[in-house]
Amino acid sequence: MTLRIYVPRDAAAIACGADELAAALKVAAIARKLDIEIIRNGSRGLAWLEPLVELVTDEGRIGYGPAEPEDAESLIAAFVGDGTHKLRVGRPEDLPFLKRQTRLTFARVGIVDPRDLDDYKAHGGLKGLEKAIAAGPSAIVDEVTKSGLRGRGGAGFPTGIKWKTVADTAGPQKYIVCNADEGDSGTFADRMLMEGDPFCLIEGMAIAGVATGATKGYVYIRSEYPHAIAAMNAAIDKARRAKVLGKAILGSAHDFDMEVRVGAGAYVCGEETSLLESLEGKRGTVRAKPPLPAHKGLFGKPTVINNVLSLATVPIIMADGAEHYRDFGMGRSRGTMPIQLAGNLNYGGLFETAFGITLGELVDDIGGGCFTGRPVRAVQVGGPLGAYFPRELFDTPFDYEAFAAKDGLIGHGGIVVFDDSVDMRHQARFAMEFCAIESCGKCTPCRIGAIRGKETIEKIIAGKDVTRNIAVVEDLCQTMKFGSLCALGGFTPYPVLSAIRHFPEDFHGTPHRIAAE
Repeated sequence: MTLRIYVPRDAAAIACGADELAAALKVAAIARKLDIEIIRNGSRGLAWLEPLVELVTDEGRIGYGPAEPEDAESLIAAFVGDGTHKLRVGRPEDLPFLKRQTRLTFARVGIVDPRDLDDYKAHGGLKGLEKAIAAGPSAIVDEVTKSGLRGRGGAGFPTGIKWKTVADTAGPQKYIVCNADEGDSGTFADRMLMEGDPFCLIEGMAIAGVATGATKGYVYIRSEYPHAIAAMNAAIDKARRAKVLGKAILGSAHDFDMEVRVGAGAYVCGEETSLLESLEGKRGTVRAKPPLPAHKGLFGKPTVINNVLSLATVPIIMADGAEHYRDFGMGRSRGTMPIQLAGNLNYGGLFETAFGITLGELVDDIGGGCFTGRPVRAVQVGGPLGAYFPRELFDTPFDYEAFAAKDGLIGHGGIVVFDDSVDMRHQARFAMEFCAIESCGKCTPCRIGAIRGKETIEKIIAGKDVTRNIAVVEDLCQTMKFGSLCALGGFTPYPVLSAIRHFPEDFHGTPHRIAAE
């Protein structure tokens, strides 16, 4: 009897002991003289169940979690017995957290062996690239445009328009750059996809290359993601040997190759022009625009810069058609969004669903409220530069325009939840401090404004001339919002002003703060 077991190699699972668990399961199986095959898949995105072990049975894969190395012997005994075990959760896809999702971009994550190209093909991989090659460049751009796909990195710019601009710009060399510098607090979708389905990103970048005439691609990954770096490098090597990358990809007339470049961990390099500077071996500082990267980008050549999720969504669009993708979502926000639920929640993890679900549904229903048992007080959406929303705004649908109308942004889809013990003055101070630390220093509003903002909020916390200092902070925020060169300084006012506006009791009089019990 051969036991086929899935144990995630995802960084979150590894942090919870997945490597030690896999080794212990092997030892326990050998002790019983059993043959065992351990497949290191990506995470399904149910963070509270990691490491989630899955046994292949006649009824499908059965999950057990969260498992620890000391559970190995009893798990093996259950696997060769009737399957009964205290950690058994059943078929993962039947769990409410997964059952309610619409997985398009993450359809294979947690399912396939991320380093097995044949497994990728068996689950629909490369169909998008094959159809793209058959359709030709202009048809690809039209299909991506019709799908309504917008940049998933934060700005929400239409992907098809960006690709058409590069396709229409003449140049002896063009590039595809994937921005995998996922630096927002509470976000992990890019990492999960690169670790759990790296061939999907490779396929998306190859399609972008065919569409625009680019023959070279770079994946810029932050140095804090060693597991994603290893997974991408392994997948690129296998794709190259299988002729998915390189000369005449899939036997076509198109050439496209790519490589991984590792960033040094600067948050500002998530901004596209700073990223290009870093890729060129320079210090990561913001470039003034114009010229746009689509005209003069990497090494002065026409360049497509897209986020991981944007590029990884293209294969499903090309495989199933633009109309299929457009059927999901609302308004100008089409398709699905991989939403990352983090912070003070019972059920944190990755939840992919169509645009339109409300913030309250995500936090209260899917996330299960605060794990501390306290009421939810504030939710920050869009990373450290996102606005803080109070419960009064929980009816806001997850949609680019709906959030913008409430002076918020969905950014990369990260949601961080806080209970009623949070002091919003300190959250406002953190936003300014974060900007001061991460600023590239090129423009004055960001470089100096963040430092002055931090100092002024510290005066407010100390109770010094509160009304006047709040007015100073609000005025400073307007200067940063409209005077900064990039979104780092331009978006820092969002968390600061939202904290002041929605939680005034923390800034005036006695703060709404409950000591931890």
